[in-house]
Amino acid sequence: MMRNSGSVCVTVVTYNSGRFIKRCLDSVLDQRYPDLDVIVIDNCSTDGTIDILEQFEDRIRIHYNEENVGFASAQNQAIAMSNASWFLTLNPDVLLLPGFIDQLVQAGTSEPRVGTVCGKLLTMTSTFDFPEKPVVDSTGIYFTPNLRHLDRGSLEVDNGNYRQYEYVFGATAAAALYRREMIEDISLDGEFFDSDFFVYREDADVAWRAQIMGWRCLYVPYACGYHVRKVLPGNRRALPAEINMHSVKNRFLLRIKNITWDVYRKNWLSITFRDAVVIGCCLVREQSSLRAFWFLAQNWKKVVEKRQRIMARQRVENDYLASWFNFKPVSKPAPKKLAAVTARSRAARR
Repeated sequence: MMRNSGSVCVTVVTYNSGRFIKRCLDSVLDQRYPDLDVIVIDNCSTDGTIDILEQFEDRIRIHYNEENVGFASAQNQAIAMSNASWFLTLNPDVLLLPGFIDQLVQAGTSEPRVGTVCGKLLTMTSTFDFPEKPVVDSTGIYFTPNLRHLDRGSLEVDNGNYRQYEYVFGATAAAALYRREMIEDISLDGEFFDSDFFVYREDADVAWRAQIMGWRCLYVPYACGYHVRKVLPGNRRALPAEINMHSVKNRFLLRIKNITWDVYRKNWLSITFRDAVVIGCCLVREQSSLRAFWFLAQNWKKVVEKRQRIMARQRVENDYLASWFNFKPVSKPAPKKLAAVTARSRAARR
């Protein structure tokens, strides 16, 4: 089946997303992108989300799961349903500003080894109110030496610090554009997002695996949207126990699958200290997260086998991978031609 090199499929996973999903889909359908497919996978919502989705059935494709299979599996379902060249994973609590998709595609198609493209997300409240001064939610993700992955610029006032096209480690799947060729290249057993993660950190896993296999992530400053961020480093106690358990489990899944010797050798002290803190907190005050370690024990052989297959396909040097791990966000300059490409695109739309 032939496909347009610029065709885009927007994939949205809903689970009790009634507060957000209508405005999210309206912002997608208002993009006026010429070759756009929209797929929603609902993970057995019970809050009225399905009633809202039914209003869109004549404009988008919707699949209703009979159980909550998790974000990762549901996204894989959506990706398998489309033959598009690009896939924009989108959280239902995101609003896209006009031109968001076009900006990302224009920049991504200009560089063949760019497998992921992200824009600038700004914060908004759950009632869709915007701060008096714009505040950054994410301009890509980065990893620290103790293996935390954080959003670049998170909670900073948007004062012009992120106006350059840059290569970053990866993108938050709240609004990330992925190239089909990369998806097919780095998938394992037909899974782009690892279903073992269920929810949370699956985008960091994709970013790390993509870096190992030689793909790049490009940040595009003029593609903007708004996001209601529910999971932040400082609000762990307010989150459901199930989310916190997956957070612990997925921290170690990330490591087992993707860490290379140089990254560990240079950062082992920071990694060990952070591990001790995580394990200690689970033992003392978050016993519900101890189930994470039982999962790892039960699935150890399968996870190690995934690691072996990833490492067998490493295409970049170890010191290059290690250069991304820093307590301050790391970025690398992108070709100046990218600014010219998207400038021409903006001018053509006027």
